[in-house]
Amino acid sequence: MRVDAETANRIELYHLLTDVVNPRPIAWVTTMDRDGVVNLAPYSFFNVFGANPAIVAFSPAARRDGSKKDTLLNIESTGEFVINVAVESLTAEMVLSSKEVPHEQSEIELTGLTVVASEKVRPPRLRESPVQMECRLLQILTFGERPVAPHLVIGEVVLIHVDDSVIGDHGRVDPRKLKTIGRLGADWYCRTSDLFESARPG
Repeated sequence: MRVDAETANRIELYHLLTDVVNPRPIAWVTTMDRDGVVNLAPYSFFNVFGANPAIVAFSPAARRDGSKKDTLLNIESTGEFVINVAVESLTAEMVLSSKEVPHEQSEIELTGLTVVASEKVRPPRLRESPVQMECRLLQILTFGERPVAPHLVIGEVVLIHVDDSVIGDHGRVDPRKLKTIGRLGADWYCRTSDLFESARPG
């Protein structure tokens, strides 16, 4: 198989890239519009990029008609968001929250999850998620308005909430307790239960 990324069908290229670049961590993002409607959606184009300052980035790609998703519209409007960690026990709710619903409807009601007030930003946090990161927008990089065009949201983490239940004996988060999930291609996900340690040299 040989794919020329410059001439390939965009949707087919999207599928190929997500099939081979994985597992991808999932940013389960809560935002709020100016009327107070809370949006909840998962994004697997996501990672952390530094600690001084604490930088995270995720990409709410455009819909297939080229329009912006509610998550992006809300962040453009308010400059704030919360990244909740997606864990194995919440997989069904996380997948359900990816459903397209009218702007005025909240995915919180759809999933049956609960929110709690954040401390430094307006969008609330997911009570059920063991880790929540309150973030302020630094920059949005936009690469067009075509179908599935990427919009890269770069934010600074200003406060992190970690449930004591996922802290290990040495005071750090224990991956065996956190049990995050990763996104693969199509409808596939993976667990982080098959773990091994390999110390770095020096």
